[in-house]
Amino acid sequence: MADQIPSVKNEEQYEALRDKGYSKEKSARIANTPNSGKKGGKAEKYENRTKKELYEQAKNVDISGRSKMTKKELIEALRNN
Repeated sequence: MADQIPSVKNEEQYEALRDKGYSKEKSARIANTPNSGKKGGKAEKYENRTKKELYEQAKNVDISGRSKMTKKELIEALRNN
């Protein structure tokens, strides 16, 4: 059961992330976000977002411990998760 692929909304993105070396769990979290697979480059910088916006993004990608994080910690967690 541990070798099963988690349920994902965007399988193409999931596979691309797995090919880059991401774990199954992290790949599934990213591929299941509402905006998965959309081309980037136009997103507002994390530093320009409110703590509430960062918290919501952290919630979308299921970062644990987010409720106790500072804005700086949320940014770091989002970048490294």
